[in-house]
Amino acid sequence: MTAVFHVGTQGWNYSDWAGVFYPDGTRPADFLSVYARAFDTVEVDSTFYAVPPAATIRGWYERTPDNFIFALKFPQVVTHESRLRDVDGTTELFFERARELREKLGPVLVQLGPDFGPEELPALVDFIPRLPRDVRVAVEFRARGWMTPGVLAFLRDYGIAVALVDGQWIPRRWMIELMARPTASFHYVRWMGPNRNLVDHSRIQVDRSTELARWVAAIDKLPATVADLYGYMSNYFAGHAPRSAREVQQLLGLDDVDPEMLGEQMRLF
Repeated sequence: MTAVFHVGTQGWNYSDWAGVFYPDGTRPADFLSVYARAFDTVEVDSTFYAVPPAATIRGWYERTPDNFIFALKFPQVVTHESRLRDVDGTTELFFERARELREKLGPVLVQLGPDFGPEELPALVDFIPRLPRDVRVAVEFRARGWMTPGVLAFLRDYGIAVALVDGQWIPRRWMIELMARPTASFHYVRWMGPNRNLVDHSRIQVDRSTELARWVAAIDKLPATVADLYGYMSNYFAGHAPRSAREVQQLLGLDDVDPEMLGEQMRLF
């Protein structure tokens, strides 16, 4: 089996991208529909802060093409404030709203904070079985102690992916090594960068080609059990997420769209 690659960015609504990625004159209300001409997936950050109204989610659905995929971040009220405890109500509401995306609903990211360590294992063990089995879920750990054979086996039992993050919390080599030991039928990769010092998101400021080449080398050797790989680029990785995501597309041999072509497409309508 050959995995299907879906590469995009973490969010789409950035004013710094106007005139650089988005053609001059693009209205913010049109950012998503223009974005979807260049990438077939996006990670939605706003769902981390609140469960959105159903009408908002239906609007995302309507402004994107048939093959588009949304990855949604799980609400922080569950992961950070309640720490996975006594959260059935919010969890049920979140998935009820998420299903408004129908076939465009991709994986859900449960991001845990750096202070959520292995001592919280009982909460995780109670939470995971309560998740719907028909939605792909990835868990992002930000404490090294979670990377144990026991935890990985537990997630594998439920088909939950470990989010593979290029960031400051867990060594990159550990994350890349997990490419060969999937806990689900898909991989979820987040290119975060080592810090948040890059505040100008209109241009590439750090050359991270070497890091991306290491990731792609591992992706090229994915086990046959991995059907899909979802990868999302942060502005903080190198400065300008769309350009870094295009670099990943090129390294993987995927079709990529030059931002100048987005401007040409705008003029056709």
